[in-house]
Amino acid sequence: MITGRQLTSTANKNGTLRLAVEDFSLDGPGADEVVVRIEAAPINPTDIGLLLGPAEIASLEAGGTPDRPVLTFNIPEQRLSRIAGRVGQALAVGIEGAGIVVDAGANVKALEGRRVALFGQGMFADYCRVAASAVIPLPGHVAAADGAALFVNPMTALGFVETARREGHRAIVHTAAASNLGQMLQKICLRDAIPLVNIVRSEQQEELLRRIGATHVLNSRDEDFPARLLEAVAETGATIAFDAIGGGRLGSDILTAMEQAATRKMTTYSHYGSSSSKQLYVYGRLDPSLTVLDRASFGMQWKIGGWLLMPFLERSGDETVRRMRQRVIDELTTTFASRYTRTIGLAEALDPDVLRAYERKSTGQKYLIDPTRG
Repeated sequence: MITGRQLTSTANKNGTLRLAVEDFSLDGPGADEVVVRIEAAPINPTDIGLLLGPAEIASLEAGGTPDRPVLTFNIPEQRLSRIAGRVGQALAVGIEGAGIVVDAGANVKALEGRRVALFGQGMFADYCRVAASAVIPLPGHVAAADGAALFVNPMTALGFVETARREGHRAIVHTAAASNLGQMLQKICLRDAIPLVNIVRSEQQEELLRRIGATHVLNSRDEDFPARLLEAVAETGATIAFDAIGGGRLGSDILTAMEQAATRKMTTYSHYGSSSSKQLYVYGRLDPSLTVLDRASFGMQWKIGGWLLMPFLERSGDETVRRMRQRVIDELTTTFASRYTRTIGLAEALDPDVLRAYERKSTGQKYLIDPTRG
């Protein structure tokens, strides 16, 4: 049995959320499992969603001890119904990471002692036990920090390109495009000659993407954004978008630009709009407000839906997933390199000031947990 610390998030019936770093223990691995000593785990927006759920951040109260901190938040009553399925459960946080295999089951002994990237649940911990199929051995020269974010952002970016190709789209629109994921997507599109329209929210983000070769970078806060969006969509022929924002009108504006670009090519008027098929996938909730769609502005040939990595991989088949994973390994320190604002210890992840910083999910502000730092 191995003992260590783990970061958990518990929503309670009384309308509070409790975050804690607590002691836990792991039994030895099954025949096809491994136990990994975690050396690095990135804090992804998905992790923040599970960590904090619908809690009111301003209500934070700190307790516990420096090495076993406890944070408590209020959950507004109107939000409790959203999380009925998790009430009373201490959920282990962290969906990806990297570390050393310290124990391996009988069928996978060859992995013992190897540094691996892994995907699962509970990576914000000293140790994690997962199926051997959920780990990828890292090349000897790759550090844990470089391999820790091998799954979520790289596979999502590749998944966007795979989805666009399967559905017959020739160009892509992407929002919150200066994120780590967005930078990876831009690099993939450059290598694969796929036109990409990037939407950002600041001049600094524009410059960041242009430095890596982006052609179409639009600032949604510019007065001429709608006109520039239309021209970029018309030039590229983009008919699919992946939206990390979720709330507000941006998704609607993108569909509108796609429709306007399509109607430019029509020789006869149709009351139902163009025959161009337009697809908007929402994969994030950076804006938690309602999604507003002006349906009259983009005709009748459109679809909107959610996009999640794991369902996509399950539908894609083993061969596609193997091909995607191999590309990530091959380009791990180039196309899929992740850069971190700060590396913190496990207990430090519940320092109130640190938590407020990564909770903001600011573009270019990515945190890495190294449990060996305390």
